[in-house]
Amino acid sequence: MAGLKIFGSDPENQPKPRQRFADDVVGRFRAGHTIDDRPASLDEWRITTGDPDVAARVYELFGGEEPQEGAAKGEDNIEVFTAADSVAIIIESAKSLRQRMVLWGRSGKPIYVSDGEFILDENGHPTEERDPDADLTFQERKEKKDIGAVPDIDLFFRLADDPDLGIFLFKTGSWGLAYELARDDVQGALEQAEGPVKAVLALEPVSFKAKSGPRKGQTVSYTKSSLTLKGAA
Repeated sequence: MAGLKIFGSDPENQPKPRQRFADDVVGRFRAGHTIDDRPASLDEWRITTGDPDVAARVYELFGGEEPQEGAAKGEDNIEVFTAADSVAIIIESAKSLRQRMVLWGRSGKPIYVSDGEFILDENGHPTEERDPDADLTFQERKEKKDIGAVPDIDLFFRLADDPDLGIFLFKTGSWGLAYELARDDVQGALEQAEGPVKAVLALEPVSFKAKSGPRKGQTVSYTKSSLTLKGAA
């Protein structure tokens, strides 16, 4: 049985099919925001998007504050401060996770990009040129963060509760997440899976008493991001 013919015969009056962006990046997960132009971390995920339908759906899924217009300019201007500190996701392949070390110049452009051992070419392939920091320990790299290369991590994924909503991006320069991804060889696990993998993307509170440094004796608290693989999707 055919559908209703309620739009007349003029092609100009026909409704445009609703576009679905199932294979596009429709939003970003963010672990912080800005207050008076200063960065501040969050205990629950903030999701930004340019699509009101996507904003409404993530609000329905994860609760929190109703979608509102954010400070960001451009298309990514709707934000949802969710009530979720962890979200079940689906990572489609090893290519969905990009990890690299970047030495940024004052212009905001990379001076060099590496995999931690070798400099990468424009296509992301290792060259024969060694990373200048290749022989440093993780801690030594981290201590050079103001003058050396820093992690640059992109994770593309779908929401386990609504995979067809589209692809989301979590972008971070977290040293803690870089350490855990390398320690647990998450890239290798994704490659071995040879298909979509279930995972949990979470924000975890961390608190400890500093034993040295300018905050010695003080309690230091912050929120770290984590990624836990849960097997084939």
